[in-house]
Amino acid sequence: MTVAPAEPETLADVLGDVPLDCILWSPRPGMATEEDFLRIKAQEPRRRLELIDGVIVEKPMGARESYLSFTLMGFFWLYERTHNIGVFGSPDATMRLRAGLIRLPDIHFTNWDNLPEDSAHLRPVADCPPDLAIEILSESDRPGNTTRRVREYFTAGTKQIWVIDPRARIVKLYSNPVNPVEATTYTETDSLSGEPLLPGFSLSLSELFGDPQLNPRT
Repeated sequence: MTVAPAEPETLADVLGDVPLDCILWSPRPGMATEEDFLRIKAQEPRRRLELIDGVIVEKPMGARESYLSFTLMGFFWLYERTHNIGVFGSPDATMRLRAGLIRLPDIHFTNWDNLPEDSAHLRPVADCPPDLAIEILSESDRPGNTTRRVREYFTAGTKQIWVIDPRARIVKLYSNPVNPVEATTYTETDSLSGEPLLPGFSLSLSELFGDPQLNPRT
């Protein structure tokens, strides 16, 4: 006999470690639909929003995180031009990880072979999990929220998650869905390999974090 999951008692049971000022009040938490999500997401001013089991949550990105995202996308753009093995998404690309859960990875990659349909990535919400999800930590991010994201990505079928801390200048790579809290930490003296998802891709973290726009003006 299948046992139904227990009903959550608090918003923390639904959202995890999310700051209260990131939770939208209208529609009321727990009542938001995907139609509500798409309608509000299209309104001005544009905001980076996610849908978590009936709750619309804002995912802020500060200037430092935006600069790092731009720099990292530059490396991926050069790689994609010569390899063309899949789709790279920027910080505004929404992805459905399961029914009722729409996430906004800061950067993501999905191999062409893993798209459920040829145009799955062209919809308002991409209807497939990413093979690689990259999260860039902002000042509002909390450890519990990051851990939850990693677990959700693995559950959806994601193969690797990179969590980048631009202040500590480190990258944590998660690749073990059996133990989703296990990570390998890379520092500025390391290079990060894209294998096996991105054959031939290597990222020097000293080059990434040393980009002029990520540092004080000289």
